[in-house]
Amino acid sequence: MKRIALTLFPLLTVASATALTSARMMSSPRAPNPGVANVPVVVELFTSEGCSSCPAADAALRELETSQSLTGVEVIALGQHVDYWNRLGWKDPFSSPEFTERQREYAKGFGEGTYTPQAVVNGTYEFVGSSQELAETVLKAAKAPRATVSLARAANGALAVNVSQLPAGTKAADVLLALTEAGLSSQVGRGENSGRLLRHASVVRALRPLGTVRADGTFMATVPLDLARQWNPRNLRAVVLVQEHASRHIVGVGALALAGGAALN
Repeated sequence: MKRIALTLFPLLTVASATALTSARMMSSPRAPNPGVANVPVVVELFTSEGCSSCPAADAALRELETSQSLTGVEVIALGQHVDYWNRLGWKDPFSSPEFTERQREYAKGFGEGTYTPQAVVNGTYEFVGSSQELAETVLKAAKAPRATVSLARAANGALAVNVSQLPAGTKAADVLLALTEAGLSSQVGRGENSGRLLRHASVVRALRPLGTVRADGTFMATVPLDLARQWNPRNLRAVVLVQEHASRHIVGVGALALAGGAALN
């Protein structure tokens, strides 16, 4: 874990190795059952290519994301690269002050400072991203009630979003759109990870608000997708979050692969 407030802690190799082992031990092969939908769970990883503790956390999340081996669960990875490491030798090409600000908003609720790697599951649980808590926390989060979030591509290529059936007791909630890209990597030339090839879990390329859920617990919109030319369209996915404004808890999520149009809701 690294806190930039200028106390930097060394890489915890034992904990990092344990995280990968734990992810495999906690997971079991998913039995084919096309009639049963898996529960989507959002894992936000606040990370940086400039942080030597972060590659282990990225590897643990990437393992869960690619294997999808937690029974009954679909792991939705949102890698958010913060920018406060950029002044220490390596400028992370995927970093954005927007992700730093999102992490700070979480920090207010959790009563913690900002650090990397930090994992936040469904906006409810936070812990060091390379710790052994990842798989067990995802399984715990999957038990919570969730809203129905349906996504589809409109005829003009826009994204049609439909939110309904919020869990009982849900307070005022925002609807957010994240565009993610899988398969990204960097050859790092400076800083703590100099000389390393870093491979990432799905990286958030863009994150923007779509609006707020209505008083009757519904939200409908058709939104254009602004896709940058340098993004690989085969690896892009739209992820829509329904997030309580005050608590920051994520009470609903839907995802749609933009290449093939396969939806998860």
